[in-house]
Amino acid sequence: MNDEKEMTALSTSVGADDGQSLNAISNNSITNEDADFNSFEEIQRKMMRMLDPRYLHTVSMTELYDTVYRSRPPLIDGLLYPGTYLFVGAPKLGKSFLMAQLAYHISTGTPLWNYPVRKGTVLYLALEDDYSRLQKRLYQMFGTESTENLYFSVSASHLGSGLDEQLQNFVREHPDTELIIIDTLQKVREVGGDSYSYANDYDIIARLKQFADNSGVCLMLVHHTRKQKSDDPYDMISGTNGLLGAADGAFLLQKEKRTTNAATLDVSGRDQQDQRLYLNRNPEKLIWELERTEAELWKLPPEPLLELVAKQLSDDAPDWQGTPTELVSLLGVDMKPNALTMKLNINASRLLNEYGIRYESSRCHDGRRITFHREQPTA
Repeated sequence: MNDEKEMTALSTSVGADDGQSLNAISNNSITNEDADFNSFEEIQRKMMRMLDPRYLHTVSMTELYDTVYRSRPPLIDGLLYPGTYLFVGAPKLGKSFLMAQLAYHISTGTPLWNYPVRKGTVLYLALEDDYSRLQKRLYQMFGTESTENLYFSVSASHLGSGLDEQLQNFVREHPDTELIIIDTLQKVREVGGDSYSYANDYDIIARLKQFADNSGVCLMLVHHTRKQKSDDPYDMISGTNGLLGAADGAFLLQKEKRTTNAATLDVSGRDQQDQRLYLNRNPEKLIWELERTEAELWKLPPEPLLELVAKQLSDDAPDWQGTPTELVSLLGVDMKPNALTMKLNINASRLLNEYGIRYESSRCHDGRRITFHREQPTA
């Protein structure tokens, strides 16, 4: 679950395989032993600088392109991604019912409103409910179709006073955790944390975001709106702009009239386009149903290079390994090997999410090696 990254090289070269022959290398005036010693000294100097609190760690653009970052696939395609989100709406509007829907669909892997869903364990901290109310609500919404992957708690510690450890322990015990819902944010604010300054609000979300990023989960924080209207609906979030500023995105549930079942859900985030969904609440089951979206869901255009790679792998031959030069020849593309590697580094997550192919790039003593592995689809 951790959002790890794999450095593919300490060198500043971008993805090129060893284009020189051994004879060309041996003509260099520096011997291999001297080169190894100098490289070791440089690593030592870098480590010493990083231990200095005055040292600012930086990454060059070349090093950035030479890194394969671990993929963090969406929980709900086009709608919900790993990270920290605010889910905001007026009191008694139906936020908890929608949270129960998200929790149930992700824990079962059932599509939500025709959006594909990634199955995983869900923890729902229903801190304004009791177990009896939860039981009745879930039965009314989903009947007897229960799931072992959805866990509830109606009590939790405050942030900074045990909540951090509670969440970490849960993820440690359930490494397939995808979603944690805290309903509501106010219930876990640290004792004495009623000072609604920008810095205080930003710090609260930043601390929760650090946990979510380190764990690779989606953390959904249920919160209330203020009564004052605003031209920008996200300005209606109770508290300061520090809450939204530190979060990865926000969902805003609104009704024009409390007596109607119709509502809008505005979505804004770093990993998806802004969009508006028009919902209607089923009066019998009390689940939220999608009526329409304001615009078609935007998707990245196809990447021909990834399609070429996918065609080379099959169930019978799910693996390939070789140099970038060999891959250029195999794919028949008009690209330099280093440019090919750089493009694959940047699109590694798309290759995994869209084609189920895990890509790795590493440098060894005889040059750079590229590895592809086609993962078997889960049942």
